[in-house]
Amino acid sequence: MEGILAENITFSYPDGYTAVEDVSLHISAGESVAIVGQNGAGKTTMVKMFNALLRPASGRILIDGKDIAGMSTAAVSKFVGYVFQNPGDQIFNNTVYNEIAYILRYNKCDAETLDSLVRDAAELCGISEYLSMNPYDLPFSLRKFVTIAVVIAMGSKYIILDEPTAGQDLDGLHRQRDIIQELVGRGKTIITITHDMRFVIENFQRVIAMADKRIVADAPREELFWDFDVLEKCSLKQPRIADLARNLGFPGRIISKKDFLDHATEGEKAEFCSNQRTQ
Repeated sequence: MEGILAENITFSYPDGYTAVEDVSLHISAGESVAIVGQNGAGKTTMVKMFNALLRPASGRILIDGKDIAGMSTAAVSKFVGYVFQNPGDQIFNNTVYNEIAYILRYNKCDAETLDSLVRDAAELCGISEYLSMNPYDLPFSLRKFVTIAVVIAMGSKYIILDEPTAGQDLDGLHRQRDIIQELVGRGKTIITITHDMRFVIENFQRVIAMADKRIVADAPREELFWDFDVLEKCSLKQPRIADLARNLGFPGRIISKKDFLDHATEGEKAEFCSNQRTQ
């Protein structure tokens, strides 16, 4: 079976705190999935088990049908790349180019292929002009793209993005969207942890919601953001546009501006656009 399969995984930290408890899920190859939930819900701990940064105390994880329990973290990372929430946890080279190229050199990639992979990843992430610079001379938002470029260049089939939108302006968010779309188009599987619900609604169809160490919902975005029990458990809010649509009596489960405008009358559209300009 292609994809990432977690079967009844549980993880506890050395102090005894259980962060993930009896979680099972399957993410198919080629999917783009968002994972949401309050801080401490277990999101990051769970996905770190997917690439063996952490090991489950019980249960098992299979990548493309292979149990990774006996594999090293380095071996698993060839298949499952992880982009840390904080670039400082990942960056240690003296130039952006060397940072992206490091793992390729470690894996004895030939010079021509290495250069092509580095430049392709840099271009996709919008950082080509910074290749000769020290990553720590770049602002936080650009350092995030350096770490994403590292994983893209590695060629991992599965890519985990931990809070990629943190610290990004609108241009950065659009760049993130374009990267995800391009990678999915290349056949990659994208797993994104984020607190940015607008980013989730605009970019993901499947949403996994966690609370209290467990998955409490795994559903299409239209269903999840109209499930008030799940929203309460995960300390999430329904999009304001959904609340407006409900008050206007619109049919269906509206969660985005596009959904709203598809249902609105010309007068409602004009009022909505006017309010948007004044906000």
